[in-house]
Amino acid sequence: MSVNEQMVQDIVQEVVAKMQIAADVSGDRGVFSDMNEAIEAAKKSQKIVARMSLDHREKVISNIRKKIMENAEILARMGVQETGMGNVGHKILKHQLVAEKTPGTEDITTTAWSGDRGLTLIEMGPFGVIGAITPCTNPSETVLCNTIGMFAAGNTVVFNPHPAAIKTSIYAINLLNEASVEAGGPDNIACTVEHPTLETSNIMMKHKAIQLIAATGGPGVVTAVLSSGRRGIGAGAGNPPALVDETADLRKAAEDIVNGCTFDNNLPCIAEKEIVAVDSVVDELMNYMITEQGCYLASKEEQDALTAVVLKDGKLNRKCVGRDAKTLLGMIGVTVPDNIRCITFEGPKEHPLIATELMMPILGVVRAKDFDDAVEQAVWLEHGNRHSAHIHSKNVDNITKYAKAIDTAILVKNGPSYAALGFGGEGFCTFTIASRTGEGLTSASTFTKRRRCVMTDSLCIR
Repeated sequence: MSVNEQMVQDIVQEVVAKMQIAADVSGDRGVFSDMNEAIEAAKKSQKIVARMSLDHREKVISNIRKKIMENAEILARMGVQETGMGNVGHKILKHQLVAEKTPGTEDITTTAWSGDRGLTLIEMGPFGVIGAITPCTNPSETVLCNTIGMFAAGNTVVFNPHPAAIKTSIYAINLLNEASVEAGGPDNIACTVEHPTLETSNIMMKHKAIQLIAATGGPGVVTAVLSSGRRGIGAGAGNPPALVDETADLRKAAEDIVNGCTFDNNLPCIAEKEIVAVDSVVDELMNYMITEQGCYLASKEEQDALTAVVLKDGKLNRKCVGRDAKTLLGMIGVTVPDNIRCITFEGPKEHPLIATELMMPILGVVRAKDFDDAVEQAVWLEHGNRHSAHIHSKNVDNITKYAKAIDTAILVKNGPSYAALGFGGEGFCTFTIASRTGEGLTSASTFTKRRRCVMTDSLCIR
């Protein structure tokens, strides 16, 4: 899954004029100075969307997909430039994934029962206007993916994006509304405010027109949503462990784990954050990681220095989040060649660089005495988030035991973490994984309410 970074560099001159990342974008479609105005505009548009046929909605979604593909490079570079996080080439792939694998109206289905007493249908209907909070780690990816699903279900959406990614988010929202209007749909299917704050977030969550809130972010954001009095879909933190047992293909495991960990500099919440391996395979696994997968083995002194920089006063240093391994090592005065893409070391599960979700390519390895001990340590490291976990094993019983113990929304077996999102794996794409509230990987059907329609004593033709 190599990324041609030179290709990205070649288009910079072409796209930089279009990006105008420092420009005032307040005049763009769907952008308002006041949150109440944004909600009212989305409410007006939703009345139109609710009357649109599924075919018409799908026509709009097809145009959205086209816009995303055309602007994937611009959005990727905007996101990295504005936030200082991630990898441009990988973000291009993520936007392409959103365009190609986010479910549309095909996810809106009907359940039917018929018998002697008539016909009963369960239909998926829209909530109306959805309020959404999005992160700076995957800003435009989340905005675009959320909107496709929410619109397919007949909703419109008002976003309160992370302030650190507002320009990238606004660019994406403008594209969504352009795509809708071009395909004969209404403007303002996605709305936001020029300057999102905690206050605008609170206004959104308390507004009577908002019946459902979808939050993608840290635990604090999800807690606020669940305390709002509205129905909430919460995609919170994760600290996904990758367990490796004695039956694994160690060379492949090393490649998959490092590929997953370093994808977009470890920003995806599903990415491998640490390894727990049984004692008999640790040395060989780490040897493959270091000699074949571009991992740098950090000394005890370097681990301490990294801890001091990455966890400043015990808190995650945002300036380190989403940075590549070479940059992180440079912060502690260590110079490495360009092929170094991950930092590794062996340590106890309590090590702060292992126990903390860092969202950067630092991959600590915990040694377990046997498989049962590995499971116990991995469950501890996941911290009850029930978000994502990974295992490399050829033993079906071991995989089953781990799956039941870890109890996560996502479990990837014998592959890189990003396979869970349909990249190199089967299934659909999403950037809102509601582990805490139980919806799991969200799609269009997640953003619907179930309605029962009953006809008695008729319409059964069996």
